[in-house]
Amino acid sequence: MTILSFAAARASEVTVTETGSTLIFPLFEAWTAAYAKIDPDLHMTISASGSGAGIAQALAKNVHVGASDAYISDNQAMANPHLLNIPLVISAQTVQTNLPELRGRSLRLNGPVLAGIYSGTVREWDASPLVGLNPGIPLPHHIIVPIRRADSSGDTFIFTQFLTFSTPAWENSVGYGTMVKWPETAGSLTAAGNRGMLQVLAHTPYAVGYLGISFEDDADKAGLITAMLANQEGKFLLPTPATISAAAARLTPRTPPDERMSLVFAPGPDSYPLINYEYALVSEQQQNPRVAEAISSFLLWCISPYGGSAASFLTPVHFIALPTPIHARTELQIIKIQ
Repeated sequence: MTILSFAAARASEVTVTETGSTLIFPLFEAWTAAYAKIDPDLHMTISASGSGAGIAQALAKNVHVGASDAYISDNQAMANPHLLNIPLVISAQTVQTNLPELRGRSLRLNGPVLAGIYSGTVREWDASPLVGLNPGIPLPHHIIVPIRRADSSGDTFIFTQFLTFSTPAWENSVGYGTMVKWPETAGSLTAAGNRGMLQVLAHTPYAVGYLGISFEDDADKAGLITAMLANQEGKFLLPTPATISAAAARLTPRTPPDERMSLVFAPGPDSYPLINYEYALVSEQQQNPRVAEAISSFLLWCISPYGGSAASFLTPVHFIALPTPIHARTELQIIKIQ
């Protein structure tokens, strides 16, 4: 190959940068490895920095793609009309506990009790609100160690939405966001990222924390207990493809054209209460047509049932594909990228 022809070949190469959600990061790792075989000229750099960083970096145009479990706020959307919130898949969040005496058994939790734990009013595992949810379960007489995220996190956004939507006292005092002013609770711990949350939970007996479902298999290996959560109907459910799909079926039809919407605490007896869209935050206007084409092609492949949304990609992380109407709406957003 001559120097001239080598230069011509290299001219088609493009680099796309991504950062953000630690929940979707395991899927992004699988996607980028597979897509490199489809478009070898596309070089993607990805990092798990948290949804808050993904939003901030996308707003500042420091990256091409900001990954986030949370959608941008109304004020951010008004100030940045160029920024698209593009759902790629539907994920879920789990609540994990480290209760050595209960391994192999199930545990029931609801929004008001979790709000009590994180506000410090429910302090012991055998406190009456927990006993009432778990009759016949020998709950240990130990202080509860609540763990929360230290970074700006979409997982915090989802979890605090659940507390807000289910518990008026939490709504009136704390509310929800990627970062909130947590109540002062003695003995509480913090962790950075989902991987950090998993590690702190695994090494802290009698702890409770919220963890993205893409880390559920690791939580099982660590001996943690995935709690059954009460939905709007008061039914206690685990996150499964069926319960995640049931919740999505209830709320995705309400999704607006810009697709900024919470899927948390969906109605219906079979709806798991902690599900969400995983977003790619992308500017409509890119620096050149080749970058825009590369991003669009990659994102269209990500949502395709014959590409990144095939079961071989989604099943290992326990995500589900976008329902058909949302897939079509997401395609309309992706083709805006220029």
